[in-house]
Amino acid sequence: MENLQLRTFADYKKAYKKSTKDPEAFWEGIADTFTWQKKWDKTLEWDFEKPEVKWFQGGKLNITENCLDRHLEKLGNKTAIIWEPNDPDEESRYISYRQLFVKVSRFANVLKNNGIKKGDRVCLYMPMIPELAIAMLACARIGAVHSIVFAGFSSAAIARRINDSECKMLITANEVYRGAKKVNLKEICDKALEETPSIESVIVYRRTVEPTAMKDGRDKFWFDELQKAEKDCPAEEMDAEDMLFILYTSGSTGKPKGMVHTVGGYMVGTTYTFQNVFQLEKDDVYWCTADIGWITGHSYIIYGPLASGATTVMFEGVPSYPDYGRFWEICEKLKVTHFYTAPTAIRSLAKQPLKFVERHDLSSLKVLGSVGEPINEEAWHWYNDNIGKGNCPVVDTWWQTETGGIMISPLAGITPTRPTFATLPLPGVQPVLMDEQGEEIPHTNEPVEGRLAIKFPWPSIARTIYGDHDRYKEVYFSTFKGKYFTGDGAYRDASGNYRITGRVDDIVIVSGHNLGTAAIENAIDEHEAVVESAVVGYPHEVKGNALYAYVILYNDIEPSEELIKEIREIVANTVGPIAKPEKIQFVSGLPKTRSGKIMRRILRKIASKDTENLGDTSTLLNPEIVDEIMADFKA
Repeated sequence: MENLQLRTFADYKKAYKKSTKDPEAFWEGIADTFTWQKKWDKTLEWDFEKPEVKWFQGGKLNITENCLDRHLEKLGNKTAIIWEPNDPDEESRYISYRQLFVKVSRFANVLKNNGIKKGDRVCLYMPMIPELAIAMLACARIGAVHSIVFAGFSSAAIARRINDSECKMLITANEVYRGAKKVNLKEICDKALEETPSIESVIVYRRTVEPTAMKDGRDKFWFDELQKAEKDCPAEEMDAEDMLFILYTSGSTGKPKGMVHTVGGYMVGTTYTFQNVFQLEKDDVYWCTADIGWITGHSYIIYGPLASGATTVMFEGVPSYPDYGRFWEICEKLKVTHFYTAPTAIRSLAKQPLKFVERHDLSSLKVLGSVGEPINEEAWHWYNDNIGKGNCPVVDTWWQTETGGIMISPLAGITPTRPTFATLPLPGVQPVLMDEQGEEIPHTNEPVEGRLAIKFPWPSIARTIYGDHDRYKEVYFSTFKGKYFTGDGAYRDASGNYRITGRVDDIVIVSGHNLGTAAIENAIDEHEAVVESAVVGYPHEVKGNALYAYVILYNDIEPSEELIKEIREIVANTVGPIAKPEKIQFVSGLPKTRSGKIMRRILRKIASKDTENLGDTSTLLNPEIVDEIMADFKA
């Protein structure tokens, strides 16, 4: 495919200037390099008041033609996906573009044979195996909408997501290997399926040889269905604004938000950002360690790399199994050139003896990336010094599920890097900082801090929250008139570089995962001993943030370790193990305003051991409770 890469800092400045002066002409030039079945009639129509954004209207395409078909002539034999299993003694799998094309086409026919058609929603709850990539691309091939749920979520979380988007089919695996243990995914799904009336069929991939409970008439094995499927499947013609996928992200109200991404703009945005941030060359091996259940996996393991004709690595396992050298062993084995991971993983690995790094040859590495949360300075330097040996630019990328693609980041080797800074916006991205009064803070030579908003649409912006456009407007477009509000605070230095300072709403980023505190509080409040709870984030040296729960019990209930275990268990079962509070403190009350609002700001400060300036607590309904909580604080 035509290369979209900028080559010098001067190229970046020129492209950025063009993208702000004439955004439509800029993005038209990018979009022209893709395969379209029919060119668009109108490049952009937008109104952040409604809010409504449409890119490349009238354009007809299929994203899988851009990820697969167009590469067959020149890159058919090139490796598209290298799969690295959980167990290092199991063989890796190398899948070429031609092989992937055939596998996707055949499984697309499996979907059709089971009654799935354009517009139907399909839920995927699978391990990090190539079949997850095949299934999602097969959905896109026939115009079905995939909704991928991270395979660490609970049955209740799966059921909520299936019901919200009324999925017709669930695709899963019998089991998943996770480090030294096996997890029975099918069992978790069966529990979820007790409450999901829209599901008509379940396809099960047999990852292990263990017997699998199957329900007659509903459950079918992947391989059995493949035998019945033809290998040719023409790509469904899609409108640029047709839905490609729904991906759920935590909301501050407790109900997950199904972010809707559309075919044309998402494809253009992710491919352009992938090529420019990472600066791959034709024989490079790129590895993003994320799970495809998150947006990072959608955009930068599958769609961006495959649309660019790159070789992308999928890893089933965890960084600590069989030991803490696993990531570096894979980098050496596969001659990985581009390595993209989360600060949580970096901090966790930095705590281990350096022998785990030093025993591996990392000389193939050219570019390092960071994603999921702001990276702290200590982790940045450890990563730069010990993994990149000071020779690899570190691209610290800021973006969100809602943005679809990277928004602010260095371009590897092209634009300057600065530890802990996401640095400059990509061409086509127009960030602004807003002050407390909701006014835009002008660009001057002075460093400033404010709330990060975006004032002009970009192609890969999520178009809505599935089934709830009012909520989409309320969450993202009501804080600052005519602007998309990111929910993040940011600092801008004198040179225009941005450093993200963290969430300013009730979302906590734990190990790179956005967790809405409301959903966790709702789960805790389900416990029969609990009257009320409040959950906040506090700094954690490995996870970045961890969760601290303040819990009020009924008068006749005694606090106990057993109760703490039960509360953690209920959160794990309702939301997922990643949402379990690190610390639980039993309290007799919570600091509240006279209107009844819990003052989480105060609770955050106490959990963070930052009690020097709690502000004026005398205006609270119950100011005495603050001293009581501080006295019993669990350090």
